[in-house]
Amino acid sequence: MALQALQSSGVAFRRILSHFPEDLSLAFAYGSGVYRQAGPSSNQKLIKYGVISTSILIEDLLNWNNLYIAGRLQKPVKIIAMNENVLLRSALDKNLKSAVTAAFLMLPESFSEEDLFIEIAGLSYSGDFRMVVGEDKTKVLNIVKPNIAHFRELYGSILQENPQVVYKIQQGRLEIDKSPEGQFTQLMTLPKTLQQQINRIMDPPGRNRDVEETFLQLAHDPDCGDVVRLGLSAIVRPSSLRQSIKGIFTAGMKKSLIYSSRKLHKMWKGWLRKTS
Repeated sequence: MALQALQSSGVAFRRILSHFPEDLSLAFAYGSGVYRQAGPSSNQKLIKYGVISTSILIEDLLNWNNLYIAGRLQKPVKIIAMNENVLLRSALDKNLKSAVTAAFLMLPESFSEEDLFIEIAGLSYSGDFRMVVGEDKTKVLNIVKPNIAHFRELYGSILQENPQVVYKIQQGRLEIDKSPEGQFTQLMTLPKTLQQQINRIMDPPGRNRDVEETFLQLAHDPDCGDVVRLGLSAIVRPSSLRQSIKGIFTAGMKKSLIYSSRKLHKMWKGWLRKTS
């Protein structure tokens, strides 16, 4: 279960959870009420929540079937409740490692921590039509900049243990292996659905090459990162459309229109700040 909280306290979270079954696998909260974001904050006492099955959650964390919940859990969240589910804990860890790998493929040989965290935070927005209409264009930057320490806490140990990266913690810089061999290793460890989308992009109809053959070619391609980004967009685009349609039916047309108008207003204000 995910709670998007605006200006809410831990007590409020626990009060909300009291209305749900006690055997929740995982409950977490996110949004500007949990972690500070740059730009306007909201004073509204509003909470959106969603509920999914544990099996669907684990599937998305491991395979990135739609990158909706997996994408949210690639960013700092506040865990409200979590049971001792070994499969879930392993899937949560794998999702973070996959996010790092995908980001590596889209970054140059040397980059800053902030560059990495911006790339990671943007994975689940690749191809999201709401980033064209309805979302502030600086959304990803606003998530990352005030929360570098939280991202570092989330990914620090993964980066230190990764043999393909030199992590200069004091300087906040990283260097990765961009050789064809290094990129091939990274491509082969990407989540299954992203691998499939990349293979479809690289393998025209009728050729039917296997994934390994495709990735050997892609690993030598200077546009490898762009292809990975296209693969991410192919996952996120239909998922974001489905979620928006679901929102209309679950929240109702009136609430959806009000919510959308606020998003457009926020996007407009962000554009004015940028051009002023």
